[in-house]
Amino acid sequence: MTVDDTGSGADADGRADPESEGDPLALRIEQLILGAERRYTPFQAARSAGVSVELATRFWRAMGFADIGQAKALTEADVLALRRLSGLVEAGLLSEAMAVQVARSTGQTTARLAEWQIDSFLEGLTEPPEPGMTRTEVTYPIIELLLPELEEFLVYVWRRQLAASAGRVVQTADDEEMVDRRLAVGFADLVGFTRLTRRMEEEELGELVEAFETTAADLVAARGGRLVKTLGDEVLYAADDAGVAAEIALRLIETMANDETMPELRVGIAFGTVTTRMGDVFGTTVNLASRLTSIAPRDAVLVDSAFAQELIRTGEAPASEAEAAEAAAAAEKEGEEPPAYRFALQPMWQRPVRGLGVVEPWLLTRRGGEPTS
Repeated sequence: MTVDDTGSGADADGRADPESEGDPLALRIEQLILGAERRYTPFQAARSAGVSVELATRFWRAMGFADIGQAKALTEADVLALRRLSGLVEAGLLSEAMAVQVARSTGQTTARLAEWQIDSFLEGLTEPPEPGMTRTEVTYPIIELLLPELEEFLVYVWRRQLAASAGRVVQTADDEEMVDRRLAVGFADLVGFTRLTRRMEEEELGELVEAFETTAADLVAARGGRLVKTLGDEVLYAADDAGVAAEIALRLIETMANDETMPELRVGIAFGTVTTRMGDVFGTTVNLASRLTSIAPRDAVLVDSAFAQELIRTGEAPASEAEAAEAAAAAEKEGEEPPAYRFALQPMWQRPVRGLGVVEPWLLTRRGGEPTS
């Protein structure tokens, strides 16, 4: 959205106005989705919104859109968005830097969603229903029918996610932990994925990745974790509770092991302070979880000592099998039920990990051998 301050309709790079040479159907679809016609150049939009051209350009780029010079390509909705963001800054509710972050995080998230919907969802729905019809001929009416429903669903899911996230934050007793929180962070990685990419057809590989991501997302959500991101052959998830993170890891291993089409899996988990920004997580704890994944045996889960101690502290795992046997004997002597440990921990050899020094990994398994319901 780089602009000059002349308000002219000429593109700053000498390009013609896209409205005059764009595809008519593309323009009709754009108008349908945006709900308004192109009316403003970037300079005009900024002036109408009462913001500086520099701030408008920052917001535009943060949302992920390319510079458009002085093309008349913006609508009333763009002006309203500028007014809303700048209004939050003027009211003191957001700093200018935070407003730009809001624009960036929203743009990045919705860009990925939009790409998926067009590439996968709409592509399948717009198969020509009759011989001789083109996909473009059915695209407009399909979008016209789907748009209001998808918009309502998007707002519903966003509100649900916002409520869940706000609930997690307000339950944090320490104000500092609202930003730098103590979480369990887990990486799950498909073994030998690089070799698979050389052997499998692109379509097969895409189906495998989609199946892996779908399975992982469902398991993480069902067990109370949060899927942070997917990286093709790897997923990153977080959980407030170490027991939840452990259950997710073992269920991932068990589920993938029962699927003959899936490669073997390995998981690494660490527990500690994590910095959260724009839906992502950062810090030494995240790096440690990644390193543990890279050294984990196939179809196994490695955790760091802090995670192991958290499971022991919360009574989810015994410090050792000897301690578990002693606790069971003591309970039997008193006529009580023995402690019901869900997980078992086996200390492994200490080893140096690049960038993190010497760590003591623990092998996490399910106590009793059989998965719980």
